[in-house]
Amino acid sequence: MRAVPRIAHFAALIFSGIFAGFLIAVLVLELCMRDATASAYTQVRQIELEGLDVLASVTLLPALIATGLIIATRLREHGNARWLPITAFALLAGVLVLTIIVNLPINADQRDWIIATPPADWATVRDHWQISHAVRTVAATLAFATLAVAAMRPGSGSLDNAR
Repeated sequence: MRAVPRIAHFAALIFSGIFAGFLIAVLVLELCMRDATASAYTQVRQIELEGLDVLASVTLLPALIATGLIIATRLREHGNARWLPITAFALLAGVLVLTIIVNLPINADQRDWIIATPPADWATVRDHWQISHAVRTVAATLAFATLAVAAMRPGSGSLDNAR
């Protein structure tokens, strides 16, 4: 049964790492677009929205599931062995909640923006989305780092016993 924690930890690391990296890349792109015109920004956002929501879903959801499996395999353990994955799970769950409450509704609105004539408050909407995105990027990166630390802990039942 030691294979389940190792596989879960490997999957959690892979999916949370890809997810965090993806969020960092989008954050960099968004920061590069800060001086763009309303039309240019709208066009880039609509291109982003073509497939990035799908990428977010196929990386965040498996990361949450795998992290949940790690927690389930460590319920009887004491100390940091169980708190590190619980922390990572809480961070990833927070990202999901923030995404559902803030980012997805804005994404839905931006899909309908007309590139030639974005709404008058486009910069306010952009700023709101970018602030939320920055928060979830930090949280996802911390979740990945927490899972990495948990994987390196001796005796954690994770990747250290793969030999």
